[in-house]
Amino acid sequence: MKNKVALITGINGQDGSYLAELLLGKGYEVWGILKRNSVAENQTARIPDEIYRQLNLEYADMTDMASLCKVLDKSKPDEVYNLAAQSHVRISFDQPKYTLESIGAGTLNLLESIKLVCPEARVYQASSSEMFGNSIDDDGYQREGTPLNPVSPYGCAKVYAYNICRNYRNSYGMFISNGILFNHESPRRGTNFVTNKVVKIAVEIKLGLSDELKLGNMKASRDWGHAKDYVEAMWLMLQQDSPDDFVCSTGISHTVQDLVEYVFTSLGLDFEKYIKTDKRFLRPEELEHLKGDCKKAKEVLGWKHEYTFETMLDEMIEYWLEYYEK
Repeated sequence: MKNKVALITGINGQDGSYLAELLLGKGYEVWGILKRNSVAENQTARIPDEIYRQLNLEYADMTDMASLCKVLDKSKPDEVYNLAAQSHVRISFDQPKYTLESIGAGTLNLLESIKLVCPEARVYQASSSEMFGNSIDDDGYQREGTPLNPVSPYGCAKVYAYNICRNYRNSYGMFISNGILFNHESPRRGTNFVTNKVVKIAVEIKLGLSDELKLGNMKASRDWGHAKDYVEAMWLMLQQDSPDDFVCSTGISHTVQDLVEYVFTSLGLDFEKYIKTDKRFLRPEELEHLKGDCKKAKEVLGWKHEYTFETMLDEMIEYWLEYYEK
């Protein structure tokens, strides 16, 4: 029996690297799309060497439909995971047009390419909790039916991508599932994202390499899980009999201050001595609270978490301690 073939856009990101690892472990032939970077050494830095050697990597761009068609025709995927994006919410205010093009137009280009080249392929779309904005159901949670009211260019672009996926699913009978993922982190997270930024700089302070940590809104509350758990949910969505949309979350939220306190306390530090507020890290319109209800994903997909908020942060702390020891 022929092994399944998967194509991952954004394979060199946090989620892409973990997903590639997962799929290779399940016997898939894995292809990935890279956007060219002038510093080639940075292209695949988050993909472990033993994984990198097993991948089929091709250059393409989400804004260039011809390049997407070419890779789809070459790889002939059974499953396509669309993870490519300008993924930083704060930066989306600085680069709104590029954010919209990479996420909104990019998703449309990919769907149209799949429709033309391999319409039977199953598609996963990386949707986001940022689509909800400050919409919260009466019980304090956000779920599949919560109104979408984004408060950032990133969130707005993700809403368009989410809706165009639903439109192609309904219009053309394509197998397209949206994973509405809440925040998920890991040692492979970019260090300009608050979790890995906090851990990295806290470890530097512990080792005498830094003396302060600059942050924005300490009261912002997020539902944080581990990327390893969330890529498992992505795969499960494409193994179902029919496509659907699923919230993936932990159902527990913590503030940025909770995050800081846990990390600094774990390292034996008093966080109040080192934290500075910097207006550069505040959003023009703040998103105050995210907490997801993943009941549907648990019941329909059989999805479960291996990590807690604390064990996720413990792993990240250990990573940076080992990194600086080397």
